[in-house]
Amino acid sequence: MNEVFQSLLSQISTLEIVVKGILIGLVASAPMGPVGVLCVQRTLNKGRAYGLVTGTGAAFSDIFYALLTGYGLSFLYDFISNEMALFWMQIIGATVMFIFGLHTFRTNPVQNTRNVSRNKSNLLHNGVTGFFITLSNPMIILLFLALFTPLNFMLPEQTLFKQFIGYLSIFGGAMLWWLFITYVVNKLRARFDVRGIWIINRIIGSAVMIGSIVGAALIATGVFSFH
Repeated sequence: MNEVFQSLLSQISTLEIVVKGILIGLVASAPMGPVGVLCVQRTLNKGRAYGLVTGTGAAFSDIFYALLTGYGLSFLYDFISNEMALFWMQIIGATVMFIFGLHTFRTNPVQNTRNVSRNKSNLLHNGVTGFFITLSNPMIILLFLALFTPLNFMLPEQTLFKQFIGYLSIFGGAMLWWLFITYVVNKLRARFDVRGIWIINRIIGSAVMIGSIVGAALIATGVFSFH
């Protein structure tokens, strides 16, 4: 009976990691920055497949930075194991998320538009450009820090299997977003323009700001702790 209970707890823990990973992947990918706008433009000009591989390249770049973030946090494990230190890191993380949401809300997508050729170059080229555009923005590490800390994601005591599942879930969350946005843009291509991207940014920014405020309030009052 005890073995069954321990197995159930392990499954719940793995499921929690998967949910957190998907959430992180979605939040990291959703804002319409340079690669997001490029994905939309390629979907409109070349077809959904070209927009999707652009997003896939960005997702691989996200995983690279997520691994750097997780590896860096492992050196701070003794520090964040302290309850008070973890509390303040969670509050700081929620604050960074609010600033990120505000920035997303106020971002003008016109600034990220670029001339996109209608020439259907090979898919690999489109994926590689999506990867390097995202890779050229190392500030995404701050976003992952803001997401990892409040969620207590990828702590060192987790097994290699659970760490693998966690990072795979981040990739899965990112791909869910790119599948969704390319599907919507492809279906609404006749009516989708820069204003559509602007609306998406407003919605995402608002959701992130509300989530960060609620999270900070729950942490500060001790009602809930992201363990």
